[in-house]
Amino acid sequence: MRIAGDALLGPDLAAAPARAIRIAGDRIAAIAAIAADAPGAAVGPGGEGGPAVPGRRLVMPALVNAHDHARPLSLTSFGAAFLPLETWLPRSALATPPDAYLAAAAPLARAARAGCAAVMVHYTRPSGRLPLLDEAREVARAARDVGVRMTFALAVRDRNPLVYGASDEVLDDLPAGTRAAIEAAFLRPAPSPAEYVALTEAIAAAIEGPTVAVQFGPAGVQWCSRPLLEAVAERSALTGRRVHMHLLETAAQRDWARREYPQGIVRFLKEIGLLSARLTLAHCVHADAEERALIAEAGAMIVTNFSSNLHLRSGIAPFREARAQGCRVCLGLDGLAFDEDDDMLRELRLVQAVHGPWGFADADDRRRFLAAVIAEGRASLGAPGPGLLEAGAPADLMVLDLDALDRDAILPVDPLDLVFARATAAHVRDVVVAGRRVVADGRVTGIDLPAAEAELRARYRLAVPRDPLLRAWPRYERALRAWYARRIGCA
Repeated sequence: MRIAGDALLGPDLAAAPARAIRIAGDRIAAIAAIAADAPGAAVGPGGEGGPAVPGRRLVMPALVNAHDHARPLSLTSFGAAFLPLETWLPRSALATPPDAYLAAAAPLARAARAGCAAVMVHYTRPSGRLPLLDEAREVARAARDVGVRMTFALAVRDRNPLVYGASDEVLDDLPAGTRAAIEAAFLRPAPSPAEYVALTEAIAAAIEGPTVAVQFGPAGVQWCSRPLLEAVAERSALTGRRVHMHLLETAAQRDWARREYPQGIVRFLKEIGLLSARLTLAHCVHADAEERALIAEAGAMIVTNFSSNLHLRSGIAPFREARAQGCRVCLGLDGLAFDEDDDMLRELRLVQAVHGPWGFADADDRRRFLAAVIAEGRASLGAPGPGLLEAGAPADLMVLDLDALDRDAILPVDPLDLVFARATAAHVRDVVVAGRRVVADGRVTGIDLPAAEAELRARYRLAVPRDPLLRAWPRYERALRAWYARRIGCA
């Protein structure tokens, strides 16, 4: 395959004019200059060429969504808009996948269309229609059909299923019929620590391959017992398998952690051997300076989820401070991009605009920021290489419509400035992952995304109005809010 661009963001993300990239297998074989008067980008379906595509093109590294849950459709469509996490999570049960393959294929395809080569799927909402091993196989099949790199972590919880404490006080506040519906929806047996570790490794044996990896996925300290976390830490240390989990996403979790772990929740993770360079921590909205210092010292990763934290009213994470303290950082969408469109380019711009330097300080921060979040995002998922465009690197890249991006074309402008000023998924024309073109002319090639989304909508429209949780919700939500108001005071 040969891809030619009128501009290229190369190994140092500096703009280079008129470059042709030759791809052999899953690698970039060579990058060479081409004549300045050559026609626009050519993205060949195979071999050494293809028909020239009219218009100018910018070729740049593909992005990484380092924390997501492969949610089939926007949760706002299920009545969850702007709920705090503690009520948003149970409401999200209305979006339980009707079909594991279809429900994973749609969000993975949207990620590809937005320029992501790799996606973390922290799988928190199984369909319940298949054994978990078979469900993981279906998610992996969806990833391979779409063509993105996918890291799968089966989320596990074995405590605090309803609130950050005993469930009885909430359940006792419910009428009998409502209580029965809630118990059926959320109070299910959890695997033992040994069973969870064994299941994760069985999933890895079944689905891992060149573009699919598996990690341990404890949901978060507030949802996982010490024996479970210790078992994961021990097995991770023994095998090198990475761990992906949430940490300190909300004020309620911060309040709970202060009471449960007076020595500090991150120090607790260090004590049990879980805090290491193998650990990725999502959110960290309420991590303090001491906790960030421990995370940096361990070489653990922080994934910020800026738009999700706004949607769920969780706060603005100290991402600038984490970077300044030397934390390894990357970006995730968490299924809640700002416009609920899975647009990682917009998320990239938002995070850098909010958390980048002010005034005259460090005008070149954007370049380092982009290189870091791509490289660290790939590292957090276990994807090969730092993701930059150079000979011998994995062939993970995207092609943007430079004419649309440089819409005024008045003076030469650094393409990196254009990307951070206005790029969105609408500018993405082609995406190549591991040498395979997974998006062509703005359309996903591996699946029919509009058809998949239409099928999901049709199934949900039939199922959700009859879901017992929908009828139980008003009374249950009041009970949850009352519990948090009494215990934590943040409702």
